Amino acid sequence: MSVLAVQVGAIAGRSVRRTLRQPAMAIPPLVFPVMLMLVNAAGLEPSTALPGFPTDSFLAFALAVPFIQGALFATMNAGTDLARDIQTGFLNRLSLTSLRGSSLLAGQLSGIVVLGLIQSAVYIVVGLVLGVDFASGPAGIVVLLVFSLIVSLGFGALGSFLALRTGTGEAVQGMFPLLFVFLFISSMNTPRDLIAVDWFRWLASVNPVSYLIECVRSLIITGWDAQALALGFGIAIVIAVVSLALASWALTERMTRT
Repeated sequence: MSVLAVQVGAIAGRSVRRTLRQPAMAIPPLVFPVMLMLVNAAGLEPSTALPGFPTDSFLAFALAVPFIQGALFATMNAGTDLARDIQTGFLNRLSLTSLRGSSLLAGQLSGIVVLGLIQSAVYIVVGLVLGVDFASGPAGIVVLLVFSLIVSLGFGALGSFLALRTGTGEAVQGMFPLLFVFLFISSMNTPRDLIAVDWFRWLASVNPVSYLIECVRSLIITGWDAQALALGFGIAIVIAVVSLALASWALTERMTRT
């Protein structure tokens, strides 16, 4: 096994164990998105009677939201953990070892991706237990897990960038409400073509989070929508590439200063 693989494995294992040892960080990404989904599904079920609504089950429509909402929690978790390492001096000590910066970032993000896949698996099981029928079938569930992996990587890298630039967990947590705003001005509760308020429909249409949600939603409701999948995967990959580049640059700057 190469040195790089050993280093990445060690940091990834530490990332997963540390999160699992902190229930306040491990439980909310699993419970809160599901609770919000159930509340919305109960209150907005009459929306399915609207002409043109894509399904007769609002629960199936809302199931897409936890996948993206859970990824936002990944941003906070990744950033908070890394910021804590900076504040405690752990990153400074690592800089004195032979650990490569790429190994540190890859290991940190590997742990976030693993947790993201666990979250996605839980959401899928919850949906199946509640009677949601995935129109894309078992193959669609596999594609959904791959999509979740990319989204978790992108948002996790974004959280790492924020931590490396600010160096404090408070600053990372302060960004979380701002990221949450993008979720609420998206098409999370209503298809974009059925949003009656012009300014809100415009915001939802330029909001990339809408297309991430609609990618997941297409696998659940539609089956195989090439346009929704292309837009969703394309935006997720762009977010991941840009966030990784920013996090790598910020890590280089941080290690240089230390």
